Amino acid sequence: MTSVTLRPGGPLLSGAVYGCLLNVQDELDRLGDAINEAPYNGAPTGPVMYVKTPNTQVADGTPVGIPADVEQVRVGATLGVVIKDTLTRASADQARAAIAGYTLVNDLTVPHDSLFRQPLKQKCRDGFCPIGPALVDAADLPDPDSLTVRALVNGECRQEWRLAELVRPVATLLADISDFTSLYPGDLILVGVSPDAPLATAGDTVAVEIDGIGRLQNPLVAEGENAR
Repeated sequence: MTSVTLRPGGPLLSGAVYGCLLNVQDELDRLGDAINEAPYNGAPTGPVMYVKTPNTQVADGTPVGIPADVEQVRVGATLGVVIKDTLTRASADQARAAIAGYTLVNDLTVPHDSLFRQPLKQKCRDGFCPIGPALVDAADLPDPDSLTVRALVNGECRQEWRLAELVRPVATLLADISDFTSLYPGDLILVGVSPDAPLATAGDTVAVEIDGIGRLQNPLVAEGENAR
C-alpha cells in the first residue's frame, strides 16, 4: 500500500477543506417531518456544504485547545478525500479518477442543533480539524464506500459507522459538488459525520480509525495549555 505523510497546509493539502451536512442517511432520517418545513422545504437536492477554515487544521498528535466557554466537543470521525485534478460538472467516473487519495479527519464540533445556517462558530474554532497522518493512494482503496469509521475516546471505541450509510457515495458526492462549485487540486472533502458522534472534553485523547488508512490521534487540552 502506498502512502505519504500528510500535513495541513503542505503541498498535498494546499486548497480548501469542505465538510458535508446531511450526507449520512441516519442524520437525514432524524430530521423526520421537519425536513419538509421551513427553511428546508424538502430534502436537499444537492450536497449541503460548510468550510473548515485554515485556523482549524492541525496535524496528528497536535494538542487541540478547548475554549473556556466550551464544555464538550463532538468527535466527528470521518473520511477525507484529497483532490488531484480540477473537477467541474464532472461525472462520477471523472470524479473517481480525480481522487489523489484518502486520509483521516476529526471534524470536531461544539454540540448544536440548528442546521439553518453554516455552523461556523461551532465548527471553526482553532484546531478543530485534525487531519492525517497519512494520505493513502486512491488506487490502494478502490472501494472507499465499504470502509468502516471508528471514533475513540481515551482508547475506547465509542462509535463505529460504515461509509455504506452515505446518502451520496464518495464519487457521486464529488460529482454533485462539482455541479455548483469547482474542486481543485489540494482540496479536501469530508464525506459526512454520523449522528451520535461521541462527546469529549479537555483532558481526553480522541482518535479516528479506518482500517487500511490508519489512526489519527490528538489530545484535548484546556485552551492555553500548550494548545498550539
